Amino acid sequence: MLLAIDAGNTNVVFAVYDGDEKRGQWRISTDGRRTSDEYAVWLVALMEMKGLRPADIHAAILSSVVPSQTHTLIKLCEEHFGATPMRIGDPQVKLGLEVKLENPKEAGADRLVNAVSAVALYPPPLVVIDIGTGTTFDVVDADGNFAGGVIAPGPVLSLDALHRVAAQLPKVDIAKPGAAIGRSTVGAMQSGMFWGYTGMIEGILKRIRAELSPTGTPKVTVIGTGGLVRLFAEESDLVDHIDGDLTLRGLLVIHKRNAGRTD
Repeated sequence: MLLAIDAGNTNVVFAVYDGDEKRGQWRISTDGRRTSDEYAVWLVALMEMKGLRPADIHAAILSSVVPSQTHTLIKLCEEHFGATPMRIGDPQVKLGLEVKLENPKEAGADRLVNAVSAVALYPPPLVVIDIGTGTTFDVVDADGNFAGGVIAPGPVLSLDALHRVAAQLPKVDIAKPGAAIGRSTVGAMQSGMFWGYTGMIEGILKRIRAELSPTGTPKVTVIGTGGLVRLFAEESDLVDHIDGDLTLRGLLVIHKRNAGRTD
């Protein structure tokens, strides 16, 4: 079985695959102080609830955008599951697409995994919107290559920053307001975040589509993923698919492509 790990700035997500079947998925908040032993105690207990044992794991793959946790998670795989993980970003790990950035090494592992996963499922050109700590728009051109994208602050991060720097503004939850005009401070903040963010998503998508496919042919397919994507994407007719498993499925695709390689 394969242990797939996606380490993001907010959460670390683990999944176990038996072939194409996902046998279990678990997430824990990202904490740079957490040790490999702490991860193991938590993860092994949850795996056992699904009838899974560490000895069932024969391979691992890791995508990490948190440098302080990368070594810890590699150690977790090696010491507790007996598998050195395939790591996104290592030169020997082939993605199956070209990274057409000025400096290809700048591309975040999660963004590349999302692009690989999207191309495996949908015809390019594509845009993947991932709404999490940050909001990324990752672009795959008509030839199936990673062409770049857009990075913006995530909605939770934006609201937290507003609360921190404005003494009289409270900390509020992200929610769709009943009206655009807020009748209270909380309502006004929620309206600004929700409708402002929806407008940003639609505005950026329209600009990307105009650059990627000026005539509208071929059609640009838009896939949304990430913890908050459904809240915003359901307000827009520009998002074609919502796929919460996109990143983990991308890790599975990449592992299959590289397993048994000798070059």
